[in-house]
Amino acid sequence: MSVNASAPDLTQRPPRSPRVRLGGFVTLPRIIDKGRAKLAGRNGEYNYNGPLDHRFFKFVKIDQEVLLAQIATGKGDWELLSWVLENAGHKPSAWEITQWSAHVESIGPETLAGKERFVKLLSESAPERTDINTLFDRLDLDDHLTFGGKA
Repeated sequence: MSVNASAPDLTQRPPRSPRVRLGGFVTLPRIIDKGRAKLAGRNGEYNYNGPLDHRFFKFVKIDQEVLLAQIATGKGDWELLSWVLENAGHKPSAWEITQWSAHVESIGPETLAGKERFVKLLSESAPERTDINTLFDRLDLDDHLTFGGKA
């Protein structure tokens, strides 16, 4: 499979939501989408190895460039998951993956400056929304608004 053929065009649509799971891992499908798009030159404003991605790489203890090299081989999602599980410096059990994913999905801004940025972005883009509390909420909203959705 060619990575170009499977690469999403992130100038036309967002990567998968950070909530989408692969092997129980939140963010992994989004990381794969951003990696494929980066390799194809179609990542738009989405950056592979962004701050949220760092949490995944740190948890499984895999270098982001090594995973990107695996994505470049054209592996499918399940093949990439198998590769991650086989090559992780930390091989988490199913319960660890579940707990880590639940924790990451619940994270909000962690510093005062982060909270201020979060509130500023929300007040500019969707001031009526009272249901945006976590980073995943904000990313989903931002993805939606970026491609023409209404708050």
